[in-house]
Amino acid sequence: MTTIEKDLVRQLVNGTIDPQDARGLLRMETKDTERFWTYLEVLQERVPWDDRILLRISEHLYIVAKPDHGRVVKCDCGHEFGDYRANWKTAARLRVKETAAEFADVYYPAAAAPEPLWNEIREFYCPGCYAQLAVEVVPPGYPLIFEILPDLDRFYRDFLGRPLDDEATDWYRDDTLKKTGTWL
Repeated sequence: MTTIEKDLVRQLVNGTIDPQDARGLLRMETKDTERFWTYLEVLQERVPWDDRILLRISEHLYIVAKPDHGRVVKCDCGHEFGDYRANWKTAARLRVKETAAEFADVYYPAAAAPEPLWNEIREFYCPGCYAQLAVEVVPPGYPLIFEILPDLDRFYRDFLGRPLDDEATDWYRDDTLKKTGTWL
């Protein structure tokens, strides 16, 4: 197998791929150079909006290109969390679990649960569709974890060989503090 059919990629994304086909994909000696582009096509077909997907960052979240040359994090449902360079969690709905009773709802057996005095469980939800987007188990007061800040320009230019139209040297930076600084 040297090229992958779009339907097979669709099955992979949907979680309906036959185990034998999945093994075949894993065992390919030479990867299909168009696989990433086929993957993006499949993802684009699954969402109800037209903004161009640049990268999927989780089950429900994508970095998309906006027509005005902005790049934002967007949920399946269409809710936008803002510039991808600022941690999307700052714009999500948050539920914090702090007690042993709350921990028992998600951990079994109880001995596997974090220590309530030393940890809290943060659950992040989309304000648009209320899909659960992430969970963190951290000490109280710990900063929000910024899980992914890709250098999209370098990825597209150097690894994929197709530079982005709006490529610029100032794209790759963490703007989370700039965003949270406006909250004062």
